[in-house]
Amino acid sequence: MASSTSLELWPTSGLDEVQTVIRAVYKQVLGNPHVMDSERLVTLESQLCDRSISVREFVRGVAKSAFYSARYFESCAPYRFVELNFLHLLGRAPQDQREVSEHIVRCVAEGYDAEIDSYIDSSEYQDAFGENVVPYNRGKNSEGNAKQVGYNRIFALDRGPAQVDSAVGASQLVYAVATNSATAIKASSASVIGSGTEKRFKIVVSGSKFDSPRRVSATEYIVSASKMTPQIQRINRTSGKIVSITEIS
Repeated sequence: MASSTSLELWPTSGLDEVQTVIRAVYKQVLGNPHVMDSERLVTLESQLCDRSISVREFVRGVAKSAFYSARYFESCAPYRFVELNFLHLLGRAPQDQREVSEHIVRCVAEGYDAEIDSYIDSSEYQDAFGENVVPYNRGKNSEGNAKQVGYNRIFALDRGPAQVDSAVGASQLVYAVATNSATAIKASSASVIGSGTEKRFKIVVSGSKFDSPRRVSATEYIVSASKMTPQIQRINRTSGKIVSITEIS
């Protein structure tokens, strides 16, 4: 899906090179889709062509577009949305549950734009890509992985050039990240989901409205790793605000 090499826009780059950068950003950020002419972000493209915005700001605009929102925010489970934001915008997989929880809570509390900005305004993004390098897949290199498990996890998210990310709506890493375990690159029939070893998590929610009688309250939910995404979806449907997600023994 994503490129594993860097592509940079220089002050001396010509129009053809700008168009190459635009195509690379669409491929990386939008998850390798077919972008029709009517779906192209013409105003943003023009701003990049006349250098009134940087590649980083072009990436921000694409990630905040209706195209991206419809495919990854509105159509995917929250966990899948966050893991793909890591892949599309930072070029790696999430390292641990703390990272994922932080972004889920931010998205619920502060909104879609704040979630996108948190990646692009991060020191990690600036150090890796600066203002004019197109984000690329760093997860297969040591620079993009603070932990060894990151190598396997990137393969679970990026399955090659034929993959279109929007075709998969379910999280690929929810169990591995939640349990801090390695992700098998090759699928296995073995599973520990539902066994006594499956870890559990506490989700603290405020302002949720459930069932009858309907009332606003602060609530804690204890869920297994495999049940986390459905529970988050249910909380979102009932206007709950996720305060925190923590692992419990």
